[in-house]
Amino acid sequence: MVSVKGKSLEGLLTEFRRFYPSTEFKKNAHLTSKEEIEKLSKYPEKFWESYASELHWYKKWNKVLDWNPPHSKWFVDGELNVCYNCVDRHIKNGGRNKAAIIWEGEPGDTKTLTYWDLYREVNKFANVLKKLGISKGDRVAIYMPMIPEAVIAMLACARIGAIHMVVFGGFSSEALRDRINDCKAKLLVTADGGYRRGSLIPLKHDSDYAVKDTPSIENVLIIKRGEFPLRVKKGRDFWWHELEEEVEPYCEPESMNSDDSLFILYTSGTTGKPKGVLHSTGGYLTGVYTTSKLIFDMKDQDVFWCTADIGWITGHSYIVYGPLAVGATLFMYEGAPDWPEMDRYWRIIDKYGITIFYTAPTAIRAFMKAGTEYLKPFSLETLRLLGSVGEPINPEAWIWYYTHIGKKRCPIVDTWWQTETGMIMVTTLPGYHTMKPGHAGFPFPGVSLDILNEAGEPVDPDEGGYLVLKSPWPSMLKGIYGDEEKYLEKYWSKWNGKYYFTGDGARRDSEGYLMLLGRVDDVLSIAGHRVGTMEVESALVSHPSVAEAAVVGITHEITGQAIVGFIVLRDNIDKDFDLEDSIREHVVKKIGPIARPRKIIFSSELPKTRSGKIMRRLLKDIAEGKVLGDTTTLTEPEVIDNLKKQYEIIEG
Repeated sequence: MVSVKGKSLEGLLTEFRRFYPSTEFKKNAHLTSKEEIEKLSKYPEKFWESYASELHWYKKWNKVLDWNPPHSKWFVDGELNVCYNCVDRHIKNGGRNKAAIIWEGEPGDTKTLTYWDLYREVNKFANVLKKLGISKGDRVAIYMPMIPEAVIAMLACARIGAIHMVVFGGFSSEALRDRINDCKAKLLVTADGGYRRGSLIPLKHDSDYAVKDTPSIENVLIIKRGEFPLRVKKGRDFWWHELEEEVEPYCEPESMNSDDSLFILYTSGTTGKPKGVLHSTGGYLTGVYTTSKLIFDMKDQDVFWCTADIGWITGHSYIVYGPLAVGATLFMYEGAPDWPEMDRYWRIIDKYGITIFYTAPTAIRAFMKAGTEYLKPFSLETLRLLGSVGEPINPEAWIWYYTHIGKKRCPIVDTWWQTETGMIMVTTLPGYHTMKPGHAGFPFPGVSLDILNEAGEPVDPDEGGYLVLKSPWPSMLKGIYGDEEKYLEKYWSKWNGKYYFTGDGARRDSEGYLMLLGRVDDVLSIAGHRVGTMEVESALVSHPSVAEAAVVGITHEITGQAIVGFIVLRDNIDKDFDLEDSIREHVVKKIGPIARPRKIIFSSELPKTRSGKIMRRLLKDIAEGKVLGDTTTLTEPEVIDNLKKQYEIIEG
């Protein structure tokens, strides 16, 4: 390993295990040959143009890419409609009776919508939006549980050219209010409520508090999910099921310029302040269509389940727009993976014959913690491909996923991408690449990236650095809504506008495989060595007693920083001094003395966002005794209080 102390990240873990797609999988995959993949990567504009041509365009583009750094326009002057491509196109191509959405609510209620059903519902919803005064360019806020109507609302906005802004249904009324005010949405679409871990989520009730202070909101449209208590304000609030009876059954799709905005999605930065990421129409759709088809190897008979919520970019790209553009059958589930038992996901997979399963490493580690007893009643025989998204997946979680869920026969696509990228940027291609646990893989064809040190120079193999994107890609963000200065400063200022800075650290080995090392904001600087959190956490989780781990750095007078490890033990494991010492020595054995945790904090849970990401920022605040930042996105806010108490006890 080559290291430039203080200049780049250091790569510490070595992974020797290799796994291969089966002969049968390779035989039937969309991409299988080295020559084909190299050809696609060599001519990126031709590659993207070829897949854009598989979509329906009212008017073809006159130029594939117009690149004026840091802004790009894809398929210049082309015109299309995203909703038409996700719904109407399949009706006209013989897919009328194919299942588009299979849905199960947390209480067990179910619904299946064919593409014809989806077409009818979207048309009516679009006309309801028009009836409420929504037109092209207006912003529509969507605050919904995971029910089919949430997808229908998004598609209806796309059909008439309105810009949707989805807010995750678990967010507070304050978070909803702030996002509405930032984008000045005219309409809020919500539901009377939803279900989560057996509890009722009062969405309309929370919406009422939000819209008290949102002067741009003119109307609230309510979807009836159940029998939830709520207030209806006359003249402002309307029931969807009542208005749909008053509108025409067909709505002509709006012809949209390829560069027109499709949606705004708010993402929290390191300070906790959300920023509105803006995505275009033609480029975004091309990116998610192509990656859905090739990375998930989608076939006509597949049932695809992405476990994300539509309030996150994963839900936008790989529940709604990507799979529906391909013409896939997608599965949606409303509730939590551990309700009423830890077997809910496995029960669903067997019940509906899920073939492609895409979930987060945090969920996988939670299943690891629970053990394999919950898996025994289920065959999972329909699965043929697995995916990972959200955070880097540590090698031991990868192996568990491959062994116990994939039964050692399902390839795993370990994907890296961001809200800002819109589509998957790094992965293995399941019919071609050898898989290395903990390594995301390679740049997707048409994606150009590099790993740089602080001076902006490419690092050597096995040396960590800053992950950058060197050229535009179709689904790249248009900017931050209403804040051009922040867009330039956040993504383009580090190397004077030459590269897009992802904010992540990465390492590329001698074979070209990329390993993500975590956010550079979380990099540990120990005695002059810059160490990524992901590798230390992977070493911790590889200990047989550890189910989950997160590490942060605290100030140390000698080494600059010291490592504090927050640990969740596997079930039936008791903590004691010997175990704590064993965990420390295990990290030393895996990485070296430089990574020895100074403190170990045991917890029953780690603080996570509702998308499953560990909130290391809050853990760092606890470890340094600071006032905590924004906790409104946490799944279980009380976890923070318990951790603070434990840390105070250790500090004495």
